[in-house]
Amino acid sequence: MKHKLIEFRNVSFRYGEEAPWALKNCSFTIYENEWVAIIGHNGSGKSTIAKLMNGLLFPQKGEIIINETPLNKDTIWEIRKQVGMVFQNPDNQFVGATVQDDVAFGMENRGFPRTEMVTRIDEALHAVEMQKYRLTEPHRLSGGQKQRVAIAGVLAVSPRVLILDEATAMLDPKGRLEIMKTIDAVRSKRELSLLTITHDLHEVVQAERVIVLNNGEIWDEGTPKDIFPKKEALQKMGLDVPFVATLAEELKNVGVQLSSEPLSHEELLEDLWILHSMK
Repeated sequence: MKHKLIEFRNVSFRYGEEAPWALKNCSFTIYENEWVAIIGHNGSGKSTIAKLMNGLLFPQKGEIIINETPLNKDTIWEIRKQVGMVFQNPDNQFVGATVQDDVAFGMENRGFPRTEMVTRIDEALHAVEMQKYRLTEPHRLSGGQKQRVAIAGVLAVSPRVLILDEATAMLDPKGRLEIMKTIDAVRSKRELSLLTITHDLHEVVQAERVIVLNNGEIWDEGTPKDIFPKKEALQKMGLDVPFVATLAEELKNVGVQLSSEPLSHEELLEDLWILHSMK
């Protein structure tokens, strides 16, 4: 059986006693070495979930379990060793004068021995291909390079879960692709669970599972192929669907009988090739 790494049990949260509920009675599980994408319109509760996982917020109702440990004020520091978060703007995470200082910051706070810190800095910068910039001042880096350093700082403390909260939103398409390629490579080597909160459909279709939020509640969850055929309902909530899924539906409407629900160009081309080969 898969090991449960994160459990939300009927979790509700709001920003103030008179405020509407940002999350309402949310329950879900994230397993070890799993990639889960959370999607939803602005204000649906995505970032609130990320902050609750990392103990930046605490629920007013329900319970959060991280690797079999209940999240509370007594366990928060132990849990933060297991859950790392990268935000949309990497400048908000920089505190060091150089790249290596910044990667070391989290380890210094946790009391890592210096010899171990040196090793981990090397490993983390190598993992994100930024070892050449270890003595560079962070403000001299490009947006994509800054995000790589922010990821390295999180990886250095060896979390069990990496949360990317719109972490590629400020990058161009090439930068997004490079960052996610790096993350996927690191994840496969370290058996890291990945949680991506994103509007980038290319990232979503790569995930193993998708959780859809609507007005603070879980509307649905399943594989991308389970979720994206529900195009009309998603669009009513203000969510996009992959262009390939829309194109595939139009092809079916004119009589092209595809064998699956393709979500990527590669899958669509394979379906069309199979169809052509059968003629």
